[in-house]
Amino acid sequence: MELMEKILSRENMLSALKSVKRNKGAAGIDKITVDELDEYFKKNWTEIKTDILEKKYKPQPVRRVYIPKSNGKMRPLGIPTVADRVIQQAVAQELVRIFDTSFSNYSHGFRPHRSCHTAMEQVLQNLNDGYEWVVDLDIEKYFDTVNHDKLISILREKVNDAKTLHLVRGFLRAGVMENGVICQNDEGVPQGGPLSPVLSNIYLDKLDKELESRGLRFVRYADDVNIFVKSKMAADRVMKSVTSWLERKLFLKVSATKTKVVRPMKSEFLGFGFWKGKKGWKCKPLNDRKKRLYKKCKEILVRKRAAARPLSVTFNKLNQVIRGWINYYRIGSMKGFLDEFGQWLRHKVRVIIIKQWKRPKTVYRNLMKLNRMCKCNMSDEDIYKVANSRLGLYRRCSMDVVNYLLSPKVLEKANKKEGRPALVNPLNYYLS
Repeated sequence: MELMEKILSRENMLSALKSVKRNKGAAGIDKITVDELDEYFKKNWTEIKTDILEKKYKPQPVRRVYIPKSNGKMRPLGIPTVADRVIQQAVAQELVRIFDTSFSNYSHGFRPHRSCHTAMEQVLQNLNDGYEWVVDLDIEKYFDTVNHDKLISILREKVNDAKTLHLVRGFLRAGVMENGVICQNDEGVPQGGPLSPVLSNIYLDKLDKELESRGLRFVRYADDVNIFVKSKMAADRVMKSVTSWLERKLFLKVSATKTKVVRPMKSEFLGFGFWKGKKGWKCKPLNDRKKRLYKKCKEILVRKRAAARPLSVTFNKLNQVIRGWINYYRIGSMKGFLDEFGQWLRHKVRVIIIKQWKRPKTVYRNLMKLNRMCKCNMSDEDIYKVANSRLGLYRRCSMDVVNYLLSPKVLEKANKKEGRPALVNPLNYYLS
């Protein structure tokens, strides 16, 4: 069976369709949404399949959007149409089956059963083995500068199917629509489609094999590459030679300002920093990533908006952000930070709850109810003072009465009658 027949097989296409629908995502330039995919393919599948087999299929240009990066700059993304995304996913699935087994064990990005956690484990292993000089390679605008001819020649080494190579080249040269103007792209793999991560791994696998042949220890996640050596002299030598190799063999430009030789304490990788304890090197979330978590929660907890909506909606949004952040950085050390963050979070939530109760009578009645339920033995006078205080909400919620009555245990209990979920305790969730 030819590769293209495997790509267009019923099982592979259904799997690709399911994957695209699960990932959801925005519409492309044709404005067809993921919800309309089933109907679209029922009507047009025969024509699409014939065009692909006859090399007449023309992918539509991707829609250019920009998302903010952590350094304040904007990252360009190209969003293909949903139909193109399904076909890209179908191609990507078959390419992964062909290429993944031959990929390096030091490559972790966009691969089955690998993640940033496996990458960080390998980084820590290298550091703890005494390789404490880091060559932090930064490939300048990698996804926008991939050489199409070089990529196709690398694919041809294992993909001996003209139809598949023609289709891949069609996706590479589909063009980009920005502000209503279509621009042709002679190089680069636009980020945003299912095919670009697979192609980027295939392209940079040549770098992996070169580093392995030199006997170097390294970790690569997509275009982020860290090489580990034992001395500064070796690090400087490796940086120069690898930079030269990338520019000569893969036609990629290495950033002269961002590529550097550093000690682990000054190194950053996938949002993690490093520190050395009694038991060796460990990782932790970078400070700017912690600030980003605070910022996201503050946006959800803006007092006017949060008090105007049901508490269940606020709790759901907070839980989603906090769990996602902790799941990503779980491999790092952050017990003290999460304890402090949890106290701040619960204080902000208490302010919103008291604001929602509005009138002093309602505040008094609800606090008394909690006092009886939790058996806190607070006096009526103390609760009355808090309910009728002229202090601001922030100060009132810092008092012992509100802290004890709206305790972490109370906030972490779900209210089935109101449909309110439990508020996640960041520290407990991390330790669990």
